[in-house]
Amino acid sequence: MKVLIVDDEGPARQRLQFLLDEIAEVSEGAGIDVVGQAANGREALHYCHDMAPDVVLLDIRMPDMDGIEVAMHLLAQNNLDQAPAVIFTTAFGEHALAAFDAQAVDYLLKPIRKERLQTALERVTHLNRAQIVALQQNVGSTAARSHLCIRLGDRMELVAINNIVYFEADQKYVTVWHDGGESLIDETLKTLEQEFSEQFIRIHRNALVARQYLVGLDKTKEGGFSAVIEGLAEPLEISRRNVAAVKKYLKQVGRIS
Repeated sequence: MKVLIVDDEGPARQRLQFLLDEIAEVSEGAGIDVVGQAANGREALHYCHDMAPDVVLLDIRMPDMDGIEVAMHLLAQNNLDQAPAVIFTTAFGEHALAAFDAQAVDYLLKPIRKERLQTALERVTHLNRAQIVALQQNVGSTAARSHLCIRLGDRMELVAINNIVYFEADQKYVTVWHDGGESLIDETLKTLEQEFSEQFIRIHRNALVARQYLVGLDKTKEGGFSAVIEGLAEPLEISRRNVAAVKKYLKQVGRIS
């Protein structure tokens, strides 16, 4: 069993390493292999990409990218049977842990005990999106990812959502147009629209545009409309069914009268 330890506090990582070593020793080599220790969510995603752990011991409260967002990335980047199992580690009080119990998600309450860790490892289960959404609502995590995790051959890149101009669907893949160029992701436009509805607006069945970069409308020769996007030389087509919603938004933010 390959295990990744993720916690922004060094002593917490060291304690988990010590406990895992003890469990392996008393179990006469329980097959536990700690493949790495990550101090934040970004490091965790890189380790998962490079080392493919079976289990991630994942702290929830971390700066920049919390544990629940890391878990969302792991689900988005893997099929359910390929994603590592997640055991959350948390300092939440007992009163808050009903959320975890109700969703059948395993957790370790700090300070972590060896017996509890061993039990959790023996019954690791995989997360699903519904469980993550429920956990977000109960522990106050952000509702959407702050970055997209993009695989580029043998390496991985994190692109900030605020730096994405638009998403464009083409058959089974979606192209992400961002300030660093363009990248393909294996996610659907529908799920991206649901997750990032506050930041993006649909202008066409195959396109979502960042609201912050949508600056106006152009009328086409055919009598339709296209979206004027900050930083793009050419406007993007707006389908007839989406014109009203786009106009309404632009009027609300004062970009058209």
